[in-house]
Amino acid sequence: MGRHKAILLGIIMLSAGISGARQADAQTFRTYRCADGTQFIVGFYDQDTRAFLQIDGQPATLAKRLTVSGTRYSGAGITLRIDKSGATTVKHLKRPITACTVIEKPAL
Repeated sequence: MGRHKAILLGIIMLSAGISGARQADAQTFRTYRCADGTQFIVGFYDQDTRAFLQIDGQPATLAKRLTVSGTRYSGAGITLRIDKSGATTVKHLKRPITACTVIEKPAL
């Protein structure tokens, strides 16, 4: 599984156009499994407001959006919501909104 994470990290960084200096920024990656069977990995970087996803084998960069409570990211037909308690939902393309839970917190 470690090889897949390394490939994923490379794809995310290339899709976001991150420079070599950017790699030194603090980062957080989380793997989620959703009630409908969807699985995705999301990456966050300290000096960047975007979320970088790998979902259905495709990279996607989601912009942070205004919200009353919690955090919302959207783009490429995907909406990711994380409320203040950590409850997470994703709406992907024309699929209904589904609840998701963290299944792994990889150490990079």
